[in-house]
Amino acid sequence: MQPQPLRTTVIGSYPFPGWLEFACRHLDQFGEADREEMIDDAVVAALHDQLEAGLDVVTDGEQTRLDFNLSFYGFLQGIELESAPPRRFGPPAHDQRGKHRVTGELRAPRGLGTVSDFQRLQRLTHNCLSSLNSQHPQRSVPTLKASVPGPYTLSGRLLPNRQYPDRFALTEALLPIVSAELEGLVRAGCQEITVDEPSMSCYAHLEDPRRFVDIFNRTVQPAVGHCRLSTHLCFGNFKARAVGLRRYAPMFPAFLDLQVDEIHLEMASREFAELELIAEIAKTKDVAVGVIDVKSYYLERGEDVANRVRACLKHAPAERLAFAPDCGLSQTARWAARSKLKSLVEGVKQVRRTLGFATSHFRPNPS
Repeated sequence: MQPQPLRTTVIGSYPFPGWLEFACRHLDQFGEADREEMIDDAVVAALHDQLEAGLDVVTDGEQTRLDFNLSFYGFLQGIELESAPPRRFGPPAHDQRGKHRVTGELRAPRGLGTVSDFQRLQRLTHNCLSSLNSQHPQRSVPTLKASVPGPYTLSGRLLPNRQYPDRFALTEALLPIVSAELEGLVRAGCQEITVDEPSMSCYAHLEDPRRFVDIFNRTVQPAVGHCRLSTHLCFGNFKARAVGLRRYAPMFPAFLDLQVDEIHLEMASREFAELELIAEIAKTKDVAVGVIDVKSYYLERGEDVANRVRACLKHAPAERLAFAPDCGLSQTARWAARSKLKSLVEGVKQVRRTLGFATSHFRPNPS
C-alpha cells in the first residue's frame, strides 16, 4: 500500500532548459568543471519546477540523459555508437533513432550512471529545500525517485550479431547490468525506483507477455522488498509519437504478476480507454494513473484533473491510487510542463479536500 492516498508523482524525465540544449551542442567549448556546474544547474531547474508545483514524488528530471535511455549506451562496453541517425528529415518518427552495432561482450564496468545521478539529486534537493524552508517552514522533504530503463527496452537500439542473435539474447546480456544498477541504487539509499519497460507494453501484442514478466521479475529481484518499486507501461513518446498498439488488454492478466508495488498506466492521451483495468490491478498493487496528456498542448485545468481523479475513484480506492503525467515530460515544452504539473497537484488537492484527506502532501524522508 502506498505511503499516502492519492499521491502525486512523475515518471522521470523533464524538459531540458533551452540553454542546456544549446550548451550540449557546444560541449567542446566547456571544461569539466563547467559541465558539472551545468548539470547541477539543470537539475536545480527541474527540481524547482516540481517542488513549486507541490509534487509528493520528484526526480532529477533525467537532466543528464539524452531522452530517457539514450545516454546509457555511453556506459556500455562492446558496442560501437552510431554516428548519425538513419533519417534526419521529414516528419519526426521512431525511425530517426538509429541502432548501435554490437562489437563484443556487453559490459558496464562503471555501471549506468544512475547512482551518481541519485546522489546528486539528494544533495541538490537538500540545498533547494533549505532555501525554500526559509520562506515555507512547514514544507517537508518529498520522496526522491530514480528511474532506470529495463533490459528489454535497452536492447531495442542494439543490432543483433552472431554472439547475440536476437533481441532476447541481447536482453539477457543486459539483464545483470540493470540488476546491478538497481542494487547500487538501493545501497545508495534510494527508496523509490521506477523500472521503465515501455518496449514491453509496445510489443506485448506480438510477444508472449509471460516471457516479459519473467524477464522483468528476474531483473528487479535485487531490489524487491528493499525499496518501493514501480514500472511505467506506455506506448512510446519520441517526439510525442506513440509506436505501439495502444491497448493494455494484450498485457493482462499476465502483467499482474510483475513484482512491483505500483504499475503506471498511460490514460489521458487515450481518453481513459480501459480505465476499468485499474480495478483489477488495485486488488494487489497500487496504480499510478496518467491524468495529464504529455502529447497535447491543451493545458489541463485543476478541475479537469479533479474530474479525472473522481472517475478513477469509481474503480479503485484512494489508498491504491496515485496520479502522474502519462509519460515523462521530456518531449513537452517546459512552459507547458510547469502548467501541467501545477494543475495535476491542484486537481488532486481538490479531491483530497472533498474526501477529508490532509492536503499537506509532503512527508519526511531522510533521503
